[in-house]
Amino acid sequence: MAKLTIEYTHPLYDEYKNRWAFYLRSYLGGAQYQEGRYLTHYVNEDEESYQRRLDLTCMDNHSKNITHIYSSFLWRVPPTRTFNALAGNVALDPFLKDCDLDGRSLNTFMREAQVWASVYGHVWIMLDKPKSNAGTRAEELAQDIRPYVTMFTPENVLNWEYERAESGRFVLCYLKVLESAGLNADGEEEIFYRVWQKDIIQVWKVVDGDEMLIEQLDNPLAEIPAVFLPAQRSVTRGIGVSDLSDIAYVQRSIYQELSELEQIMRLSNHPTLVKSFGTDASAGAGSIINMPDDLDPSLKPYQMQPSGANMDAIRAAITDKVESINRMSHMGAVRGTAAVTSSGIALQTEFQMLNSKLSEKADILELAEEQLFNLFCEWQGVTPDVEISYPDSFDLRDYDKELTFLQQMRASGVKSVTLAVEIDKRISDLILDDEALARAHKEIEETGSVLGDFSDKTQIYSYHIDAGVVTPNEVREKIGLDDIEGGDVLIEKQEEGASNADLGQF
Repeated sequence: MAKLTIEYTHPLYDEYKNRWAFYLRSYLGGAQYQEGRYLTHYVNEDEESYQRRLDLTCMDNHSKNITHIYSSFLWRVPPTRTFNALAGNVALDPFLKDCDLDGRSLNTFMREAQVWASVYGHVWIMLDKPKSNAGTRAEELAQDIRPYVTMFTPENVLNWEYERAESGRFVLCYLKVLESAGLNADGEEEIFYRVWQKDIIQVWKVVDGDEMLIEQLDNPLAEIPAVFLPAQRSVTRGIGVSDLSDIAYVQRSIYQELSELEQIMRLSNHPTLVKSFGTDASAGAGSIINMPDDLDPSLKPYQMQPSGANMDAIRAAITDKVESINRMSHMGAVRGTAAVTSSGIALQTEFQMLNSKLSEKADILELAEEQLFNLFCEWQGVTPDVEISYPDSFDLRDYDKELTFLQQMRASGVKSVTLAVEIDKRISDLILDDEALARAHKEIEETGSVLGDFSDKTQIYSYHIDAGVVTPNEVREKIGLDDIEGGDVLIEKQEEGASNADLGQF
């Protein structure tokens, strides 16, 4: 068991805290990234010049973009929850609508937790419940006493310990969290820590280095109500693998090269004037250079201006590194340019790898939420029996290419009603939501086809005519006949037994 010393931190905390800060700044970008001072100093560069270069260098934030793309795929379809015995609990609905007592729904909270886990590598989620003197669950609800969640980023979790239970599972047995820090009314630094163990919960206050135990409670659950949510699992308990663990460093390299580009452009646009001592010369629009008649030609002033020939090389290097980021994140098919994603096989492979990564993330979220609801049931005195299901497959198709392919198939002239119906269904799958999609499929099956663009390559069949989606003149044009007056009105669906065979009568 770790010593109950507030100043003590886990060895891995000390090892990872600088890394976490770097990942956070890489995600936030802007002023926070600038404050990290990740530009390399030039040789003999003074602080003022370095600061000016920091101010002038922009950041292309790939870390935030990729993190949010992951999140958008994961939360395009919300998870489904089957509560069983918990369904009638009076605290359930308020928890789903406001799980953190700060107005966030459970879906919103879990999405935010997933984003921060992607950034840091992991977060901790506590499911706590305030103390209450209420005698019934209804009285608790009337006092707004119910379980709620709190998320802690790794920077605030100072120490943790696991032990192996009799079942063989590893169980969290110690957790120390930095809850708040600031100045008190006397201007003294005041820090609050909360320590969970399986039997007790303690609150400590540290004022100017003096440690004080201000509260100690029995732990009613006899376990620590914390859930570990990683972005990717690692071999070390209590540590997750950030989605930015490689991307952030390549992004920093791009940041350096963007600074080099800015410097080259500045020097190219504002060349340096070189002159001898005593020569009256200045640079800038409208300036005049006065030289004595007997001035040695070798001493004439001139402007030193970089050619800028290496700018293309720097841009190419940046492009290569962006492609490297896309490969590492499996985002080539999503973020890549048309030139990069032109290969259908490569595109499909990239989609499969991304789908696998997203599926793994969904499984992690599903497990974490199941653990949360198990704790929720324990707080409410209900037997845990909640089923959580996150999507495990993600629609990562190239809609434009697939739609073009389907349109080409539709126009190929294959005389099959079954094929035409299935193509129309696939097209509707691409452009309609679930509610409208069901109606469209039914209409397609009933009519044999939907309206289409009758281009030169499109054949007109009897089922088109029966469905009333063509005009007599369209049919006549297909068989080489001239238009007739009034032939632009849609053909009405034929009564059963009637014939459309003699198209020349139109």
